[in-house]
Amino acid sequence: MRVLVVAAPLLGHVFPLMPLALALRDAGHDVVVATGGEALRVRESGLHVEDVVPANVRFGPIALRIMLTHPLVAKREMRGSGRLDFVSRLFGRVGDAMTAPLQALAGKWRPDVVVHEPLAAAGSALGVPSIVHDVSLFDGLELTAAVGARMKAEVRSPATVLRTAPRSIMEFRVGQPMRFVAYSGDGEVPQWLAEPAGKPRILVSRSTAPGPGAGRMMAAVTRAAEHVDAEFVLVRPEKTEGLPDNVRTVGWVPIPRVLPFCDGIVHHGGAGTLLGALAAGVPQLVEPGPGDRT
Repeated sequence: MRVLVVAAPLLGHVFPLMPLALALRDAGHDVVVATGGEALRVRESGLHVEDVVPANVRFGPIALRIMLTHPLVAKREMRGSGRLDFVSRLFGRVGDAMTAPLQALAGKWRPDVVVHEPLAAAGSALGVPSIVHDVSLFDGLELTAAVGARMKAEVRSPATVLRTAPRSIMEFRVGQPMRFVAYSGDGEVPQWLAEPAGKPRILVSRSTAPGPGAGRMMAAVTRAAEHVDAEFVLVRPEKTEGLPDNVRTVGWVPIPRVLPFCDGIVHHGGAGTLLGALAAGVPQLVEPGPGDRT
């Protein structure tokens, strides 16, 4: 069977699809991943990856135009009460840009089924049976419908949705449950981070997607850290100078491999990090950001 896996051009959107894509390949199916931008990094997995996002598609300028033309929508989004108004507009425009390249790829490769994450609704606009792969605690069918309603292409209803959220947290009426498997690519883990710290270790991780207030959480943790008898590890911090003695920094690391050596994690509410911490059984503190984050 030929399976086309489609994700928006962001790491946090393509990573949750990779365990299923790799499992399908290992089961003997032909798998192609279609995405773009920074998400093309998943080529490291050995899967065939196609770039279907034009080079002129950039989230920053698209978001700015939406904010200028829909200031009330933008204001609600920044307050965390925007529901899907801003997100659907943002990813609807990205979906419009992805549609023609995806249609060309589908016409050439002729997949039997498309598996796509909810905000890559263009995956359900190819005239091929499609399945939504849920990647958050939001309803993936609702997300796909909201984005599809903003797009120029006809987005058909997916055949079903794969649910990765545990039923102990969220239970949906329709869809097929699937165990969540954490994935964040390859990467080197420093030796000191792959062994116990001798005191409580708290990992602090921010979103891979740029946005307003991205450094606020880490700044707040840093201010509080010197009053806490624990080791804090900032992942990809914006600031590395003048930190308290019990605050360490690290660049990109595969968080699922690091979590077993941590006693807690503070993060932005991204689905991969949230579900990964649940799977690892590590306590977490979430500061939700704009968008579809939990």
